Amino acid sequence: MWIQRINAAARLEGMSYSQLMGALHKAGIEINRKVLADLAMNNPAAFKAIVDKVK
Repeated sequence: MWIQRINAAARLEGMSYSQLMGALHKAGIEINRKVLADLAMNNPAAFKAIVDKVK
């Protein structure tokens, strides 16, 4: 379920789940899927900030 939530939020930002996870890894940002899914659901502004950082 975490992956589905992350994917839905990432798609709103113009990325797929795999693109986002690859970009996070490349940028050296270590955040687990549980926390990322929680941010996507409960704090979209923080999720967007993370996505913008790796774009």
